[in-house]
Amino acid sequence: MENGGVLPDNVYLLEPTDQVIELQTILMDRETDHSDFVFYADRLMRLVIEEGLNRLPYTNVTVETPIGYAYEGIAFARGNCGVSISRSGEAMEHALRQCCRSIRIGKMLLAEDTRLLYARLMPDIAQRRVLLLYPLLSAYSSE
Repeated sequence: MENGGVLPDNVYLLEPTDQVIELQTILMDRETDHSDFVFYADRLMRLVIEEGLNRLPYTNVTVETPIGYAYEGIAFARGNCGVSISRSGEAMEHALRQCCRSIRIGKMLLAEDTRLLYARLMPDIAQRRVLLLYPLLSAYSSE
């Protein structure tokens, strides 16, 4: 990493559990066929999304159960959204929609030199908690 290996406070790594390492191993294996790759990539993206959702703010709520009891629970605080980096981040949109059906998703398209080419974001994006959907954080050697 350019900053000496230190991540910003708002960047979190997925815990390298045996399940996560197994999924990564399957994805890195040149013998993995296309349908298996898609299946296991979707599983890993869903784990990443769920970890991100765990870090978003919640509010306390009381709901009534079907038999009339009050249940003290929680709900997402308003203002959460996702932003996908086009060409790769769109792969994570499905995982986010599986977890949060009505979450708003913006889009950005960046040039290879990271110049912004296109953005469709919510007008109040500065006041929102954003899950950045970008599954490609580093390139591996093809050797």
